Amino acid sequence: MTSAPHTDEAETAPVEQRTPAGPPMCFRRPWIKDAAACLLLVLAGALVTRGLWPDPAGRALGLNPDDQALDEWFLAYATRAYRGDFAFVTGALNAPEGVNILGNASLIGLGLLFAPLTLAFGAPVTFAVVTGFNLAANGAGWYLLFARTAGLHRIAALVGGAFCGFAPGMVSQSNGHLHMTAAWLAPPIVWCVVMLAREQRRAVRRGLLLGGLAAAQFFLGEEVLFLTVITLGLFCLAFAATARPALRTVLPTLGTGLGVALAVVVALLAYPLWVQFRGPQSASGGVFGPAFFSADLKSFTAISPLSLAGGESAAQLASGPAEYTSFFGAPVLVVVLGATVWMWRRPSVVACTVVSIVLFALSLGPHIVVGHHRTDQRGPYALLDGLPVFEWALPARFALAAIPLLAFVVAQVVHAALTQTETLKLLVPVAVTASLVPLAPLPLPTVPRAPVPKFFTEGYWRGCAPRDGTIVPVPLPDSQDPQAMRWAAATGVAFATPQGWFIGPYGDGGHAAVGIFPGRPRGCCSGRRSTAPHRRSPTPTAWRCAGISPTGTPRASCSPTGRRAPGRSRAPSTPCSDPASASPMSGSGAPRARRRASPRSRCARPAAGSAPRPR
Repeated sequence: MTSAPHTDEAETAPVEQRTPAGPPMCFRRPWIKDAAACLLLVLAGALVTRGLWPDPAGRALGLNPDDQALDEWFLAYATRAYRGDFAFVTGALNAPEGVNILGNASLIGLGLLFAPLTLAFGAPVTFAVVTGFNLAANGAGWYLLFARTAGLHRIAALVGGAFCGFAPGMVSQSNGHLHMTAAWLAPPIVWCVVMLAREQRRAVRRGLLLGGLAAAQFFLGEEVLFLTVITLGLFCLAFAATARPALRTVLPTLGTGLGVALAVVVALLAYPLWVQFRGPQSASGGVFGPAFFSADLKSFTAISPLSLAGGESAAQLASGPAEYTSFFGAPVLVVVLGATVWMWRRPSVVACTVVSIVLFALSLGPHIVVGHHRTDQRGPYALLDGLPVFEWALPARFALAAIPLLAFVVAQVVHAALTQTETLKLLVPVAVTASLVPLAPLPLPTVPRAPVPKFFTEGYWRGCAPRDGTIVPVPLPDSQDPQAMRWAAATGVAFATPQGWFIGPYGDGGHAAVGIFPGRPRGCCSGRRSTAPHRRSPTPTAWRCAGISPTGTPRASCSPTGRRAPGRSRAPSTPCSDPASASPMSGSGAPRARRRASPRSRCARPAAGSAPRPR
């Protein structure tokens, strides 16, 4: 008996030469254990999102309701593909100029995948389902990779998978950042690379699969694909330096598979990438400052406020409640460090730890911040700041890519304790459990929100504007208050909305900016003709909704903006009427009506220097 794990050469041997890492399964059908583990992860996802379930349409994320409204709009917009009316550039938002969907975190893949659910029950239900599904699917994917591919004990694999799915960083990103939590294709992508390195066969087939998965992940979450590629590249370099595999055996198959995958990605994504970076309404440069959205050095040992042992005081170490990406806690880091020292002869463990340190260093941003205080010490990210692609990245999110690496180290140490030692068989699992329990996620905070007016939910708006016409809400939605976008989402985005919460080319020199052109008064629209392929009514007239009662029931007719309905007096302005902002869109040349003063509709902009919320 020994307390040191066996460190043979099995990690670098071809898969045909490997022996089972643990005892034989006592069940003839191991999928039963896998199904039970995945079910536990699904239940955990449901518990984290339980605040949304009583009334998805009437509940919102308490820490980020605005991004939830944006996500619901994107989920609803994707349903248009089922009637053959979906485009990467659309005038359904920011009418009439339009929005480049690919230049935003548009949830195209999730929207198309869950479109039947959205059509049946609405975007709020889909949002609640997807929020929990992403967490559970992430955990299940990594669990299967650890158990089936890495050959770890299923208890160890479950511990690692649960950490991947419900780490503080993933739970915090669930506050409206579905494009960041939709990372459940990362495990299959890793599997393809591992099998290409292990086996000297089926290189073309696995290359095709790898390319298809990468293209699919692009539409699920482009930033996740970027982080996955960076992390895989760093891991391969670190593993090759520590394990020193026979490159003559590995490179031919791996190179062939990666070449085929690259060809597939280029073929499938060449046009979408052109639209994103050179197409209509595309924008150059990043809109979120890397100096602001970087990890605080103290946050790595802190515990997230969204975790069981967390406190509100730690919130000041992050840029927002959706960016607790580096809150791993000191106990977990101590366990990972101890496991690395204990299993220092295992190349995969050492490579994971080394790459995690590199990712932590990159997440610190261009200047290191300690205790919410920016120092003059430049960080490693300063070498990458401003480079193509990296200019769009948020440094703090590099810490998210370290979650699977840390989970693998934790799973490996639990596996070693359960299968290869006697003296530490109880001590190690207890120590790992003690380090992870404080990070257990709490349910996401939720708050009530105003219901969508019956004018939209019951279809009264059709009497005011044709399908794909333009309806102008007041106040116009923007990044500070995008809740009016929910009105269009409730109709399946059957009409266009001016302005909105999006990223477009409205900064200086056409650079990326959040919302409308910075020099344009808030609540007003440009008179330029739209470049977006959004189908319009026969006459390009914006319609205003007039005479809506507080319950959302119309009590007067609607008419084109700038003119009265025949035989009727002008209806009073309501929260769905704004002739002043709509007149420039109609092109009718009607004089502007005096805009009624309202605290929510002043032509004011956020204070200079205030940082926008990241997406």
